[in-house]
Amino acid sequence: MLFVSLVAFLCVAVPDVRAEVSSSGHKDIPTVKRSSTPVCENEDVNAQVKAALRLVCAQRGSDEPPASAEGLIVIGFLGGFAKSGDTNHPEVWFGAYLRERYTTAAEVSVISNHQRQRAITDVLRLLDTNQDGTLTAAEKRQAKIIIYGHSWGASEAVVFAKELEHLEIPVLLTIQIDIVPKPGQQPSSIPPNVEAAVNFFQSEGPLHGRPKVVAEDPRRTEIIGNRHMTYEGQHIDCGNYPWFARTFNKPHHKVENDARVWEQIASIIDSRLSSLRGPGDQVAMH
Repeated sequence: MLFVSLVAFLCVAVPDVRAEVSSSGHKDIPTVKRSSTPVCENEDVNAQVKAALRLVCAQRGSDEPPASAEGLIVIGFLGGFAKSGDTNHPEVWFGAYLRERYTTAAEVSVISNHQRQRAITDVLRLLDTNQDGTLTAAEKRQAKIIIYGHSWGASEAVVFAKELEHLEIPVLLTIQIDIVPKPGQQPSSIPPNVEAAVNFFQSEGPLHGRPKVVAEDPRRTEIIGNRHMTYEGQHIDCGNYPWFARTFNKPHHKVENDARVWEQIASIIDSRLSSLRGPGDQVAMH
């Protein structure tokens, strides 16, 4: 158990690379630096992340983003002790891709899983359209929030959704990638303010994800799937992670670098947004 705990600790600790101010100008939530070069063509993206997003980049077309993306808020949580804006992680660049995909219609931030309160503050600010410091029931109903994360970040994504439930704020979608529960958290149970959730996991190595998430209220939350990703015969370059992680816990990072996972996530997000009939069609709290 001590060895597994040590592996878990070291495998999730990735050094900080770079942090910038978010598209909203909110200094508490940094992101990758804005660039006129699209993510899929950006030379700042390392080889492993380019490979992770290659299917997302291949499927991008000339189709217009759905009108229902207007007002979209996306929060991504990084795993382990990775810092906000750490460009070694595909989560960060996928956030930049979503920002490009939905242009000014969306606010996208990818942050450390230790910054939940900052994310709450940012969401409350963005939903407060009349900027009076108080959220009305109508402002809450307008919420279109997507949350995703890997490892501890996946655990944090569910807990963040639960905090939004306490505030009576709906969530359009949560996406969990190889959930590793943070101490004291129970991330396998999806709260009823979430309209839909999807869980990607792998079952190899000393650190692996929870195989199943369930809806607290199946009448209100659709579990899109618990998708088991396997890697026998699959080469995935994890050179963007430290030697220890690659040596002792590579499968946990393979799923994070898996192009199939990011392609499915991009398709699910587009599908959920396209299913909304118009700007006012968000999840309703009961």
